[in-house]
Amino acid sequence: MSPWLTVVGIGEDGWDGIGALSRRALLDAQVIYGGERHLALLPARIRARRAAWPQPFSIEAVLRERNEGRGERVCVLASGDPMLFGVGATLARYLRADELRILPAPSSLSLAAARLQWAAQDVVNVSLVGRPLAALNAHLHRGARIFVLSSDGASPAAIAALLTARGFGPSRMSVFEHLGGRDERRIDGRADDWTHARVAALNLVAIECAGEAHHAGLPVTPGLPDDAYRHDGQLTKRDVRAITLARLAPEPGELLWDVGAGCGSIGIEWMRAHPACRAIAIEADDARQRLIEHNRDALGVPGLQLVEGDAPGALDGLPTPDAIFIGGGVTAPGMLDTCWASLREGGRLIANAVTVQSEAVLVAWRAQHGGELTRIGVAQAEPLGSFDTWRQALPITLLHAKKP
Repeated sequence: MSPWLTVVGIGEDGWDGIGALSRRALLDAQVIYGGERHLALLPARIRARRAAWPQPFSIEAVLRERNEGRGERVCVLASGDPMLFGVGATLARYLRADELRILPAPSSLSLAAARLQWAAQDVVNVSLVGRPLAALNAHLHRGARIFVLSSDGASPAAIAALLTARGFGPSRMSVFEHLGGRDERRIDGRADDWTHARVAALNLVAIECAGEAHHAGLPVTPGLPDDAYRHDGQLTKRDVRAITLARLAPEPGELLWDVGAGCGSIGIEWMRAHPACRAIAIEADDARQRLIEHNRDALGVPGLQLVEGDAPGALDGLPTPDAIFIGGGVTAPGMLDTCWASLREGGRLIANAVTVQSEAVLVAWRAQHGGELTRIGVAQAEPLGSFDTWRQALPITLLHAKKP
């Protein structure tokens, strides 16, 4: 079966910049879908019916071309490489491989790497198209090179303000407008001295991160400093958090339930472990819910889902998790059993207890279901007169169980 749908990548140089295969696909097409800007780049001799994407964006009309069985040759126009933050990747989730042909053009990321002479494999790519600016926070590290696909002409100014607020004001920014086209323009400057409130809507931002003195950004390992979080005292402390994350053992694409999330630290660091990791924070307290919202943005994981309500009742209907952390509320009737029943086969359950009563619940549950119990004791050296002494934090009992 030959593909009925061809996705053609096209750059700002339009028809002149695409290859022979792409030209032939467009000349033979009976209908071409794309953005109005892309459709306008086609020459008049293209006879196909032109269909602009609806607002809000949807691929339903393209999929109907297959389902209605009209047998038309269909093309879709996409910016640059359709498989890089593009509609090609979206269509590939719905179509078989033999239904779809992809003909890419150089992406804006490739063109920017060429202009700057940066090794593309060493650059972090972030898209703000349909995504919050806070997603950039997770990638800010001294010496990092970042390409940002802007959502509009105000994005570079917003990025500069964010970098400055996060201690990366000395970072160098290069904004590329209309990359690859006749109107291509480059604007360079420091984040803390950025004066361009708006640029062309079609732009890409290149960042070479440089921090202020003694500022290198946050580490990538679990166990962020406690002061990285805004909290009311309901915070899994740094050393215990690092041990807990090690037991949770996040893998790319996995989903965590952070039950009784407090300020959200476990779910946040789970998601920071890999861009594909997902987490749901379940928290009943209104004030703590606002803390979670602040912390997830400040630490670069705005995709952390917040469920407001008391567990275990609030867990009904949530997608099946690969791992569950219970940071508070293990004494609530049915909490452990509900979480255990909800967990996928082979998934991990971690629960922390501080009080005698909550520890007793973990001990009793382990006797029935199995698992490991670990006692964690952490002490800090603190002044005592002219000397130092050890101040012991409250010991933590950690239950770690893997579902058969």
